[in-house]
Amino acid sequence: MITQYVEILPAGKSTPDFARKPMPTTAQEGKKGFFKAMVTGEPAPAVTWGRKKGEVDDPEKYKTRYDNRAQEHILELLNVTPDQADTYKCFATNEYGMAVCTATLNVIEVGFKKKAKEDTSRLANDKPPQDFRKMLKKTVVVTKKKQLPPHKEGEIDPKLMELLICAPKKDYEKICYDFGVTDFRWLLKRLNQLQKERKDEQAKVVEQVTNVRQIEVQPNGRAEFGLDMTLHDPNSAINLYKDGTMVPYGDDEDLKHSLKRTGTKYVFSINDPQPEDAGFYQVDVEDANVLATDFQVPAVEFIGKIKDVKALESEDAIFQCVLSTPLNRITWSKQDSSLEHGDKYEITVSEDKLIHTLRVKDCKMGDNGAYYAIAGICSSCASLKVEADPNGKGRMGTQTGNQDDLTKLQKQKDDLEAARRAQAEMDAAGDGGDGGDGGDGDGSGDGSGGDGGDGTNKNLLTEGEDADDKKKKRVRTGPLVPDTVLDRGVQFVCGLSDTVANIGERAELSCKLSSETSEGRWYKNGKLLTSEDGVTIIKDGACHRLVIDCCGKDDAAVYCFEAEGRKSEATLNIQDPPIIDDDALGKFTKTVIIKAGENAEWKLPFSGGAPMTIQWYKDDDELLPALNVKIETSATESKLRLVKCQRKDGGEVKIKIKNEFGTTEAISKLIVLDKPTPPQGPVDIMESAVTSVEFKWKPPKDSGGCPLTNYVIERQQVGRNKWSGLGEIPGSDPSYRDSDVTPGRRYCYRIRAKNAEGISDYLQTGDIAAGVLRYPGSPAAPKVVSAFKDCINLAWCPPCDTGGTKIVGYNLEKNKKGTNYWSLVNQGGPITDTKYAVKDVFEGAAYEFRVAAINLSGAGDPSIPCDTVIARDPMKPPGKVTDLKLTSSNYTTFSLAWTKPEEVKGVEDEAQGYYVEIRPIENIEWTRCNAIPITLTSYTVFGLKAMASYWVRVIATNYGGDGEPQGFDSYVTAMPPPVRPKFKDRNMKTFVVVRSGNTVRLNIKFEASPLPQILWLKDGTPVLRHVTITNSDKGSQMLIPTSERSDSGIYTITVKNIVGQESLNVEIRVTDDPKPPGPVELDQNIPETVTLSWTPSPDEKRDDRLHYMVSTRDSFQRTWRTMADNLFNNKFTVINILPGREYYFRVFAKNDIGLSPPSESPVFGTIKQKGKFKVNMPETKSLDFQSPPSFIVPLKTRTAPWGYESYMSCAVRGDPAPRVTWYHNHVSLNTNTNYHVTNVCGVCSLLILKVGPKDDGEYKVVIENKLGTAESSMTLVVRGEATLYRIQSTEDKQVFNSVQSPSSPPPATMAKHKSKKPQEEDTSIVLDSSVSQSRSKINSHVSPALLFIVIFTIGASLVGWFCVQQQQSLEQLSESFTTMQKRITKLQQVVEVTDAQMDTGVGVEERIFALEEAQKQAEVALATSEKLKNSDHAQLWALHDEMDTRLTEIKQVALSVTTLQAMFNNQSEEFEAVKESVVAGLSSSSALAENVAGLASAVVSACSRVDHQAASVETLNAQLEGQASDLNELKESMYLHKDALHTNNEEMAAIKELVEAKQAMRAQALEEMLSSVQMTLDEQHSTSQTFRSSLMTQLQTFHSQLAKTPLSMKVKSNEEGSAAEEFISTTTQSATEVQEKLEDVEEKDEQQDTEDEAENEAEEEEQEEEAMFEEQPLEQEVEGAVIGEQDDEENTEVSEEQAVAEEAAEEEVAEEEVAEQTVDSHVWHQPLEEEVSEEVGETVVEHSGELNREVFMEENEEDE
Repeated sequence: MITQYVEILPAGKSTPDFARKPMPTTAQEGKKGFFKAMVTGEPAPAVTWGRKKGEVDDPEKYKTRYDNRAQEHILELLNVTPDQADTYKCFATNEYGMAVCTATLNVIEVGFKKKAKEDTSRLANDKPPQDFRKMLKKTVVVTKKKQLPPHKEGEIDPKLMELLICAPKKDYEKICYDFGVTDFRWLLKRLNQLQKERKDEQAKVVEQVTNVRQIEVQPNGRAEFGLDMTLHDPNSAINLYKDGTMVPYGDDEDLKHSLKRTGTKYVFSINDPQPEDAGFYQVDVEDANVLATDFQVPAVEFIGKIKDVKALESEDAIFQCVLSTPLNRITWSKQDSSLEHGDKYEITVSEDKLIHTLRVKDCKMGDNGAYYAIAGICSSCASLKVEADPNGKGRMGTQTGNQDDLTKLQKQKDDLEAARRAQAEMDAAGDGGDGGDGGDGDGSGDGSGGDGGDGTNKNLLTEGEDADDKKKKRVRTGPLVPDTVLDRGVQFVCGLSDTVANIGERAELSCKLSSETSEGRWYKNGKLLTSEDGVTIIKDGACHRLVIDCCGKDDAAVYCFEAEGRKSEATLNIQDPPIIDDDALGKFTKTVIIKAGENAEWKLPFSGGAPMTIQWYKDDDELLPALNVKIETSATESKLRLVKCQRKDGGEVKIKIKNEFGTTEAISKLIVLDKPTPPQGPVDIMESAVTSVEFKWKPPKDSGGCPLTNYVIERQQVGRNKWSGLGEIPGSDPSYRDSDVTPGRRYCYRIRAKNAEGISDYLQTGDIAAGVLRYPGSPAAPKVVSAFKDCINLAWCPPCDTGGTKIVGYNLEKNKKGTNYWSLVNQGGPITDTKYAVKDVFEGAAYEFRVAAINLSGAGDPSIPCDTVIARDPMKPPGKVTDLKLTSSNYTTFSLAWTKPEEVKGVEDEAQGYYVEIRPIENIEWTRCNAIPITLTSYTVFGLKAMASYWVRVIATNYGGDGEPQGFDSYVTAMPPPVRPKFKDRNMKTFVVVRSGNTVRLNIKFEASPLPQILWLKDGTPVLRHVTITNSDKGSQMLIPTSERSDSGIYTITVKNIVGQESLNVEIRVTDDPKPPGPVELDQNIPETVTLSWTPSPDEKRDDRLHYMVSTRDSFQRTWRTMADNLFNNKFTVINILPGREYYFRVFAKNDIGLSPPSESPVFGTIKQKGKFKVNMPETKSLDFQSPPSFIVPLKTRTAPWGYESYMSCAVRGDPAPRVTWYHNHVSLNTNTNYHVTNVCGVCSLLILKVGPKDDGEYKVVIENKLGTAESSMTLVVRGEATLYRIQSTEDKQVFNSVQSPSSPPPATMAKHKSKKPQEEDTSIVLDSSVSQSRSKINSHVSPALLFIVIFTIGASLVGWFCVQQQQSLEQLSESFTTMQKRITKLQQVVEVTDAQMDTGVGVEERIFALEEAQKQAEVALATSEKLKNSDHAQLWALHDEMDTRLTEIKQVALSVTTLQAMFNNQSEEFEAVKESVVAGLSSSSALAENVAGLASAVVSACSRVDHQAASVETLNAQLEGQASDLNELKESMYLHKDALHTNNEEMAAIKELVEAKQAMRAQALEEMLSSVQMTLDEQHSTSQTFRSSLMTQLQTFHSQLAKTPLSMKVKSNEEGSAAEEFISTTTQSATEVQEKLEDVEEKDEQQDTEDEAENEAEEEEQEEEAMFEEQPLEQEVEGAVIGEQDDEENTEVSEEQAVAEEAAEEEVAEEEVAEQTVDSHVWHQPLEEEVSEEVGETVVEHSGELNREVFMEENEEDE
């Protein structure tokens, strides 16, 4: 309703209105509910909400919000309760008006209704005291079933689980949807477990349960549900419960609840269901549940019912209805089955769930019949009539009921909503308004016209006014609208309704006007009616009635009542259903009783409108004419005759008569009497005594239809052939006692059953022994019923083995605890009962009891003793335990401790034991951990699931019972206390080398709680799939079954839980035995040296740790010596090659696995030559050696892997010698014992034996003396990141930057430093022994300063140079050479000063004078100095220049401190030899000359290496230029390919346009061809229908002729009678075959339609494939076309061969059928019709195949 506040709205302004109104909502109790509305108006209106019976201002129940994205105003009900079911209002208000809209909320209640416990206790208190002894003797019938637990908020509804356990899987979604569960996948695991438990429970009483059907209301008005099951015992009790209460039922369908059983099919039904019948129904067999279903009866009615529909074949038919209340679904069904959504039927529901629609697709003649819409317990019925297409063409249209009816349905729905809204608006407005017009029952017309639906009013407006416009004008009410009164005239308060009446019955049409004074007239089909027309017209105030006392067919018409221009119409339909006379029905329903072999006959007359359909049934199975079934039917009577009936033919006989107006049934019963079946076994021996034998058996399964009279007994002694009769016994007791037996003999018996019709076959027993002593077995241990201080009550069960005779009594024995004597309790004789009160006991004593059974043979073995019982009065149960606590826990166990409960006299006695119970949080049942009570106050629970949560409680117990349980306030989780992850194996390897192909297995042990998440990474990414990870609570294992080189890398394991995380890196290197290097070449550029070069090993590129080792031997020493190791280049120079010897060299490739096979060099040898050497010393000058500190070689880049050693060094100079200090992150390292720091000959080095994360950072070297300070720094980063180094010289202001890119290859030095030993000495040479001798001798004995300086300058330079090349430098002298160590240290300082003077060009003579002043002992060296002055100074300066060049190279290589130390320690003996050689060298000038010559050759070798490197650089430049030219050529070719690709794309576009045009032409031709084929098929189908109708007519004529034939006439002889019967049976069989073949024709027609649909689908798929085919390249299309053409030709040949074979087979079948038909010549048309239909189908297939081939060939030609 819209209310406007102003009379004229300003421009651009508007009153509020609803763009989308809130929809009625149905919500489940406990769930959320929503109302959504969209409003319009200018200015934007404010939206508020309200309800009719309350307020919506409670924030805990209601929440309002606005969704900006959807522009919706939302009212959210947070937790729906039943009291919130109401009409809700939405108000939209702005300054110009207000709009109000209403919507209803329906709440579905859940849970079970239970009676209050107070009522139960009150009733119990009102009862008088009961006699318990009497109760023990009575049998109590349980009529209550255990109730399901109530539904708790947030948990699964137990009713839902019960329904899902019994329901088939296809109904899961429907059942869950009814309970508001949209996703039920999370229930499947729990559901499978419950189903398995339920099946185990059912297996005890039921063999199989299938085809469970939930409850549904059937078209006959009954609610039915059932299942198929096979029982172990047919006599098992089947109980029906409703809401836990047993419901009585019977076999009579007239009862409220009934059960119909047919074989294994059980169908329960509820007659005339009402709302009070709603509930939860369960079916139990004994104590096992087999079915559960929920019957809900919603309060719903049909506002618009479904209407009759007529449709042509192949059209769709639609049934539609409108409900008064929204429902998720309704039931659609036919007379005999429910309809499901699928290919044939489409079931849809509108958005508001009020309109439900059924679409019957592709109607056929078999779809004729009645269709039902069932909502709750209301139903609506309509018929579908399918007619043949008169044009012979199939239509794909849609037919519904009368279009006016559909319009009226929608109108009625709208009127209903309008009435609801109007009522709500009136309630909201407060003044009520005038109610508006329209809507049924308010006196206004609906304006729809035409006929109305069932049960609705049809009011017509004859005035040409628009009712909707009038409604809108009147709805808008406000203070500014003038109050005017509109006279609407007379109105219909209640209009006419469509009526249905049977012929001969009374019919009445009535309506009611708003005025009692108004007169009206009745019309029949537009003709005025009066009393003379045989009708009665009655006016009773405002009510007008038209009565027809006896309806006839002519009374069916459209009746109209008109009053003052207003009309109301209704249709009177006259029906003529089948009617059976009461007398004839009474005779028919009488039971027919005959003997076996006799005939049974029924006859029933009837009347009703034609055509009639008569069907006979026996036990719900339809009877068809056969040899033993004769059916005769006429227009007014039908007969059934069953010939030679047998016992199995008995049962229910039913006739069903129906026509288009209804159906009627009549039921009779047939009983065939016969002799009984044999008695049933097994035979149970009740007694086998000395003088008698007694046994029993089961009665026959079938008594023959009459009661058993006697049993006939025969006996045979085992070993004899004679059977002797023992007589007959009454049939009421199936047991026999034979007293005439001989002890020790064995007998066999035969038992026959006898009734009035005869004697059955016999049941034979096994051998039964007489007179054998058989003692009974042991009974079960006696149970203590109660114990007192003076009496103990015991009870026991009889033994299973009675010994063949009955039990006559029992012996009870007792044993006092602590003794071995058993005394008899029953001294007076055997105990005849199974219980006994022992009174001979002492208070406080403990006893055990046992019992033995006694039969006619004597007493058997005693039972096992019962539990020890103490003679004392009963105890009170103990109280709760206290101080319950959890002492420890892990993943599978946890330990508990508690305190014993206190004893309260008279209330709680002492606890004698304890039970511990646990319950998983997802279960509802408690599990007892200890079956026997424990006496300790602590307990450990085992077998828990890791990380599972459990509820735990402890129960104290004693003889008086169990006390109250004591548990924790929260659940306990099976896990140890929280522990941060940590790795336990400290000796774990972090570097692993594996041979390729072997298995890699890493076992990492850790400790963490709770169970951590474990993640493995390889080089920062997840491991590959072939890597197997196995995790446990104590460790993780990584397994690579077959390793490859690609598996090398750093593997990281991360262990993380809620406490923290920890990571560990392990480097795995997968490699293999290295392949040997290539051929070794020898080159001698300098005398006494040889350079080895070889081709790299093929594995060098794949293994960055691959290096080389060189070994040698000569002709004098046969052992191989290692000359060099850890070589990362492919060259090595060997020095000290002695002339006259032959040398052999081997080069090995080496990696982490081992050595490769060697590559051997050719034999190398030289001839020994001697020469003279002269040294010319230059003029000496005085030199100043003091200089500030500086770096000759600064720190270089270093990247060390984790766990490897790292070596860094630099070369410094300065005079005086500078002090060197190392820093790490600005912390001095000189005193840190974790770093090895050395300074030898100006080479400063730092060694880290094992790099770790803590070693990452900046390293700096600071050198200082009195002249200044300098520093150099670098950053060491653990392997894996791009590093930026910056080296800076403080004093010289020089900065050196080194940047390594992640993408650029590492420098050679980086590769070298990855090894465990530094490789700076790879190019060094070995110090010659003669030079060492000369230097040592000069150091010891020569005094002249000049010779001292020159000799030691050359020697120190050579020592440094040679140590770098061969790693053979000296570092430390032994204590035995202390004096020599001091002199060498002084000489090293002199060498450093000399190097500085060489770089600066200062004269040598100044340095000589300074040394002469400093040295006091130069007298011995003066003579030698004079000799050197006279030598050639030019030669000395040449050597000096060569030394400068070599020193430049020496500055680029760092010395290894650790190697120098090792070499000094290992060569102490060699040093002594060097010392002696130096002394000897002073006396021999030739040795000095040889040393100088070696130095010259080394210099020449270095120059040649530099030239070789320059040539290599030039070669690389040439290669780069060649690659650049190749790249330019590649770019040009790419441009050419791009142009060609563009041209191809244009060509493809043109080809695609041609193909699309050709495809359109082909599709048009194909459609024309298919339409012609369809016309041919329709003509054939109409011809077959005509032919079928003619056959039916002839068949009826033939039946009528058979009926008129006087079969009852007397025949002259028996042969003529038998011939007549044979003729009749043959004729009947032929008629049956004709009928079956007619049905085959219909089935083949349906199959042909199915084939047509399949062909259409195949054509569509083929078109799709062709469309995809056209997108391929042109070359593929041409090849595909050729291949497709070949395939089509092959398929054509195969189809033609199949067609020829099918035609031949059909001709043979036709000939056989023609030969067999002897009754009616018209039947011969059947094979002809089949041949015609099949030929038509073959023609269609052939035409389709030819058409496809033609189209495909044309397409191929087009493509070519």
